[in-house]
Amino acid sequence: MPLRLLVLADTHLPKRAKALPQAVLDALAATDGVVHAGDWVDTATLDALQQRSSLVLGVAGNNDGPDLHARLPEVARAELEGVRLAVVHETGAAAGRERRMAAAFPDADVLVFGHSHIPWDTATPGGLRLLNPGSPTDRRRQPRCTFGLLTLDAGAVRWELRAV
Repeated sequence: MPLRLLVLADTHLPKRAKALPQAVLDALAATDGVVHAGDWVDTATLDALQQRSSLVLGVAGNNDGPDLHARLPEVARAELEGVRLAVVHETGAAAGRERRMAAAFPDADVLVFGHSHIPWDTATPGGLRLLNPGSPTDRRRQPRCTFGLLTLDAGAVRWELRAV
């Protein structure tokens, strides 16, 4: 049975917005879990997502304080629906990212990351899929705020980037 995941990064609440956008909350209601690639900034966002979803796979980011670092790892991993998923906040510069991440995550099929606020969808020659959902609250130099939907089904991966 397909597993639908809401994919977030760089929510920066309450600094960049007071709450998650309604489009994100609507998507959350239609998913089976949440992946968050760090920079939550407040524990209330983590608590709220954990209350609404039984599956929350998240990591701490560089803007997260000691309370979030105490609750979240730097790297998270899970095998879901036959897909080996890894989550990290930062991957470094865009140049050479695929090569570096293939070496750092040789046992993953999909790597979700954040930090840049820039949506990203590429694959390494070996097949590692790199996904960044952007930010639903701080678009920086992007035309719009974004988040992702990841569907996993018996080893198959489907990615959809959505605008807020």
